[in-house]
Amino acid sequence: MNIGVDARLLSRPLTGIGRYLLEMCRALSTIDDVNLYLFSPVLIPPNNLAGLESAKLITGHSNRYYSWQVWSKLKLPFLAKKEDIDVFWGPAHSLPPFLPKHLPKVVTIHDLVWKFAPSTMRPLSYLLERLQMPYSVKSAELVVADSQATAAAIVDEFKVEEKRITIISLGAEHLSNNSCDEPIIKQDYFLFVGTLEPRKNLARLLQAYSQLSADVKEQAHLAIVGGKGWGNLDVNKIVEECDLVKYVHLLGYIDDSKLVNYYQNARFLAMPSLYEGFGLPILEAMVHGVPVLTSNNSSMPEVAGNAGLFVDAQDVDSIKSGLKMLITNERIRNQLAGNAKLNAARFNWSESAKQLVSVLETVVYTRKG
Repeated sequence: MNIGVDARLLSRPLTGIGRYLLEMCRALSTIDDVNLYLFSPVLIPPNNLAGLESAKLITGHSNRYYSWQVWSKLKLPFLAKKEDIDVFWGPAHSLPPFLPKHLPKVVTIHDLVWKFAPSTMRPLSYLLERLQMPYSVKSAELVVADSQATAAAIVDEFKVEEKRITIISLGAEHLSNNSCDEPIIKQDYFLFVGTLEPRKNLARLLQAYSQLSADVKEQAHLAIVGGKGWGNLDVNKIVEECDLVKYVHLLGYIDDSKLVNYYQNARFLAMPSLYEGFGLPILEAMVHGVPVLTSNNSSMPEVAGNAGLFVDAQDVDSIKSGLKMLITNERIRNQLAGNAKLNAARFNWSESAKQLVSVLETVVYTRKG
């Protein structure tokens, strides 16, 4: 089966959905009789093609965001028509509007941030998601969702029949330690991983941490991993205003080979997001036996399971209480850590890829009648 893939996100530094795309494509490429055709408006960096040597690349040369949008809507359908593909997969919420009518299509919807947390999105991203997602859901033969929470939201928002939606979870076992570097933080610490943008709720996390007593903060510093997002979130300024310069380590974007070290050495992961379609860092932490402090909304309880301590993302006092418990209560921390790897074992990229192939084969065979 020849699978056409909208691979635009592989041309950028990998976060969130981009990492999902890479891992899913790697797993797909190991399945017999599956051939990947990766469509991107720009060349994809070699690091983002590791494990995808057998894939066919169809790339352009646009380097502007608006040009990417034009390319995906006009050029990509033309290129897809020229290639011998059996099915097209949109892994990131959208499908090009002018794909050949005979070509069956599947779209993956990771979240409905535009509906549940619109104020945390760039205005242009909000507009595009709100306009493109209804069309993509309607035009796809089948829709894939990351979680039960997202699937339920799709049914409610778009009035989609449940039989048109398949839930395929993410995995995390490919995040391996091939770096000899040690974390640069010498103190015990807990970890935040995510793009520095409003939806990740980092401001409330820092406010909550600042309200802990000095002796509690001394027991565990906060390490923040993530590239700058949008929304003018000045993390340095918040850290200074909260008098946390001594306790907070801003590490910026870190690639997977080094990030794994920070997971392995963390007391716990703190991810009190306002909304998540899945929350991949939760799973990545649990793979390494690391417990999680996360929010009691959207998909996060579904993913963290019995390895998570849940807080109200809107309530600084709730986050503060959760932080204090996981920093100071070794018994509870060890109990959650003991559940982490077993809980993470529910999620596997190889199994997820097999499920996706089954979905793609279904739409191909159904279309052929």
